[in-house]
Amino acid sequence: MQTARRTRSIKCIGWGRSAGQKPGRSLERPTPRRKLETVRLLAIDTTSEFGSLALAAGDRIIEEVALDSPDGFAHVMFPEIEALLARHNLKITDIEGFAAAAGPGSFTGVRVGLTAAKGLAEATHRQVVAVSNLQAIASFGTRALRAPVIDARRGDIFGAVYDADLRLVAPEVVMKLEDWLRTLPADVEVIDQVPKHLAGAIARIAAGRFEAGLAQDPAEIDANYVRRSDAELMWRDKV
Repeated sequence: MQTARRTRSIKCIGWGRSAGQKPGRSLERPTPRRKLETVRLLAIDTTSEFGSLALAAGDRIIEEVALDSPDGFAHVMFPEIEALLARHNLKITDIEGFAAAAGPGSFTGVRVGLTAAKGLAEATHRQVVAVSNLQAIASFGTRALRAPVIDARRGDIFGAVYDADLRLVAPEVVMKLEDWLRTLPADVEVIDQVPKHLAGAIARIAAGRFEAGLAQDPAEIDANYVRRSDAELMWRDKV
């Protein structure tokens, strides 16, 4: 999949106008770790207007599917999952782990995808990995330090800094773009054109966590909103 990526130094950055996880319990007794290339995963991203699904065998993406639904993804996601599995002669019980984009993003979209992944994992007695959208975007970078950024609306952005191993270097925050840029280290790669479809990147990151034994009980997975909802912010502004 071709994705847009812009690599710039901080001095010439332009901005277009256009998760913490809790330690979890295993659902079953610990089992020997599967080799990375053999764990079959389903990843879901419904956090923006461009949704996607990915079927993966470890960190190898078998198929990534774009979800096109201006009215939201709740009513199209499960038929698309069923069709994706059918194309590869699989049933939902053949999936060995689930992953979902945890945000930041649309509050409703985050809940839809995360709830679906948790529900499927609960029903099939599997585990889940929740992946930050910012971490997924950072995976498209090429430098030692990557600073993914997402439009958070209300004049703000979501941003963070990750290293080449996708470890968090500077925390995920919501703030004004100009203020955030002043906090960045030198020679950082700012990724400000967000790839439309993130499910494949989420699946690859999740594969590494499954391999490391870091997948969780679905009840322990939570959203990564970074900030409160617009409704909460509007209420705060009125009081």
